[in-house]
Amino acid sequence: MTSLTQERPEKFRIGRVFSNSFAVIGRNLGFLAVVVGLFSTLPALLYNLWNLSRVATMVNVRVGGNAFETSAMESYSAVSVIASLIIFVLALLVQAALVRGAIEDLNGKRPVIGDCIQIALRSFFPTLGIGILVIITLVVAVFVMVFISWLIPPVGWLIGLALALIPAFVWLISVSVSVPIAVQERLGVFGSISRSRTLTKGSRWSIFWLLLIICVAAMLIQAVFSLFFGLAIASTGGITGAGIIVGAIGSSLVSTIFSTMLSVTVAVAYVELRQVKEGTSVDELAEIFS
Repeated sequence: MTSLTQERPEKFRIGRVFSNSFAVIGRNLGFLAVVVGLFSTLPALLYNLWNLSRVATMVNVRVGGNAFETSAMESYSAVSVIASLIIFVLALLVQAALVRGAIEDLNGKRPVIGDCIQIALRSFFPTLGIGILVIITLVVAVFVMVFISWLIPPVGWLIGLALALIPAFVWLISVSVSVPIAVQERLGVFGSISRSRTLTKGSRWSIFWLLLIICVAAMLIQAVFSLFFGLAIASTGGITGAGIIVGAIGSSLVSTIFSTMLSVTVAVAYVELRQVKEGTSVDELAEIFS
């Protein structure tokens, strides 16, 4: 492995970020298999197996003409919420670990699993705080948009889009490298957000297209998988045991691939922004961890 060139790039380039992201992933498949596999893929797989088995039960009950008990539905909802929270927390830990791993790799070193997990645990509360703020922002923006749509039909959704959802997405793009900053520079929740807004200024359109490409690719992959899975269900007349296993594995892999690519790309984008705006070398970025 070789470290990135120390020459200061003239501007943030999507192609370079993608190239470096794929290179990082390609050089660290074993590291990713352990970290992402244990803390992301495995929990998602267990949840998807449980979720699909419950869905299959509900479908079979309805087909049989019986009503699904209210208590069972409440239990299903409660477990789903708890499982989603656990997966969310683990996803933040994985992202923090991948930030450490990506910077180590770009510095010409081999990421150490224990070291990356230790750094992730050390920065857990700042990354959790950033994650919660992101979710709150999206929820509030959607709520405001829906409320305005209800208040001023039929053009309310356009007003809500302009006043709530678009500003929320603009803010989210501006704070897109907050987690790498929290891990790398240890500035806390609001310090990392403020620092991210400074770093991303002037490059936000490029970051927008970068994230959009990843999200669109993920949605296309998910759509293709859902289509084939839906056709398989239709041909068999329901969700079979084999269908549950295939569906759970497929969904887990799709979500894992997307989250891994997104986490590594955000980490590489952070390094790119530091180099473009400040001329900071990867060696200097790695010093804080020595």
